[in-house]
Amino acid sequence: MKDDVRAPKQRAIGRRAALKGTAAAAGVALGSGTVGGFPTVWAQNIKNVVLRQFGTGVSNLNAIADKVKQDLGFTLQMTSLDSDAVTQRAVTQPKSYDVADVEYWICKKVFPAGIMQAMDTRKIKLVDKIVPIFLNGKLTPTSTIAQGTAPHTVGFVEGKDSVKFAKTRTDWMTMIPTIYNADTLGIRPDLVGRPITNWKDIMDPKFKGKASILNIPSIGIMDAAMICESMGVIKYGDKGNMTKPEIDKTIAVLTEAKKAGQFRAFWKTFDESVNLMTSGEVIIQSMWSPAVTAVRSKGVPCIYQPLTEGYRAWGGGLGIAKHLSGLQLDAAYEYINWYLSGWVGAYLNRQGYYSAVLDTAKAHMSEDEWGFWMEGKPAKGDIKSPEGKVMEKAGAVRDGGAFADRMGRVSCWNAVMDEDRYMVQKWNQFIAA
Repeated sequence: MKDDVRAPKQRAIGRRAALKGTAAAAGVALGSGTVGGFPTVWAQNIKNVVLRQFGTGVSNLNAIADKVKQDLGFTLQMTSLDSDAVTQRAVTQPKSYDVADVEYWICKKVFPAGIMQAMDTRKIKLVDKIVPIFLNGKLTPTSTIAQGTAPHTVGFVEGKDSVKFAKTRTDWMTMIPTIYNADTLGIRPDLVGRPITNWKDIMDPKFKGKASILNIPSIGIMDAAMICESMGVIKYGDKGNMTKPEIDKTIAVLTEAKKAGQFRAFWKTFDESVNLMTSGEVIIQSMWSPAVTAVRSKGVPCIYQPLTEGYRAWGGGLGIAKHLSGLQLDAAYEYINWYLSGWVGAYLNRQGYYSAVLDTAKAHMSEDEWGFWMEGKPAKGDIKSPEGKVMEKAGAVRDGGAFADRMGRVSCWNAVMDEDRYMVQKWNQFIAA
C-alpha cells in the first residue's frame, strides 16, 4: 500500500499481524486502548467476535464482510434493508445490531433517541483526512453550504453522553462518514429523443407514463423540490426545510402530474430502479449513479445526466450501538479505522460512489482508475468493476465528470425538515392516492 499514514512503530508491526497474533510485538495500539506486550487476549478472542451490521444495500456488501474476516479476523454479519426500514429498526430494535450503516438524514432522526453512542474521534486515526464537507459543510474554503440536512450539521454532538447535535466540530461524532454521492436524473438516451438539461424535463408530457421518482420521503421530496424550482412554479425560502405551505404546493405539483399519468412507478430500492430502466418501462427517472452503471452493464444504453440546477447529495456513515462495550467495541473501532484505510474506499469508488478519505482510496487504485472515476479523464484502458467485469471501454468519460465538479455543484442534501412528520404524512397520502 502506498501512502502508509501509520506511525513508524505501527508500520513495523503491521495491523494484520497484530490482530491475528502472528507477530511477537509490544505496545501495539488496538481499538480503545494500548495493549501492553503481546496482545494475547485479543489474538485468542478476536476470532470469536461477531459484529451485526445493518443498513441499505448501497454499502452492505458481502465483499466487505469477506475482507473484514480476512484482514481483521472477526465476523461481520450484514443485513440490507430499504431506508425507511433502516430508520424504523434503528429506533425500535436497538439490541438487534452492533453497527448501524445509515445515511445522515436518518441519523438526524435516530441519534436523538439515545440508541447509539457518540464516537471518540481521538480513536479514529484518519479523522483529519476525512473530506471536509463532513467536518464543516464545505468542499473548499469558498464553497457554499448546500441546503437540506448537510452531514456536518448532524455529524457531531456536544459530548460523550450527549444526544444534542453540536454547531461546530467536537471530539465526539455521531457517525464516521464512509460513502456519499451527488445524484441527478438517469435517462435512456436511445428513447428520450431529445437533450435533457433540466430537472423539469422529467415533467415533459412527452414522457407521460415513462417517468419515475423514488419513494423515500426525505429523498423524494428533495428531488420534487429540484423539479418544482426548475419549473419555476415554487420559489422556496429553503427547500431543505420547507414550510407547510411549501410542502403543500410541492405535493400538489406531484399529485397533478400523477393524476395526468406522468409517472409509471415510484421505486424504493436500487434493483427496482435498474429493472425499470433496463426494461424500458421508464426512460427518465430519479437515479443513483451505480444504478446507471448497472443498466449499462446489461448492454442497455443509460446516462447519468448532469443538469443545469445541480445535484442532490447524500452521505452515509458507520455508527455504534449504545450497548456495545469491551472487545466488541474495540473491534468496532478497528473495523471503522480499517474501513477508512483504503481498500473499501477504492471498492466504493469503483462502483461510482465516493470515499470519505480520498488519499487512502487513491493508493488502492491505478492511475487510470483514479483519473476516470475521480478526475473526469478519459479512460486509457478498460474500466472494470470491483469484481473485474468491464464497465467502460477505453476512451469513456464518467457521467458528471470530476469529483470536484459534481460535489462542487450540490444544490441540496437529503433532508429531515422541522415539519418532517407533516411532510411524510403528505408524501404518503400522495403515493397512496
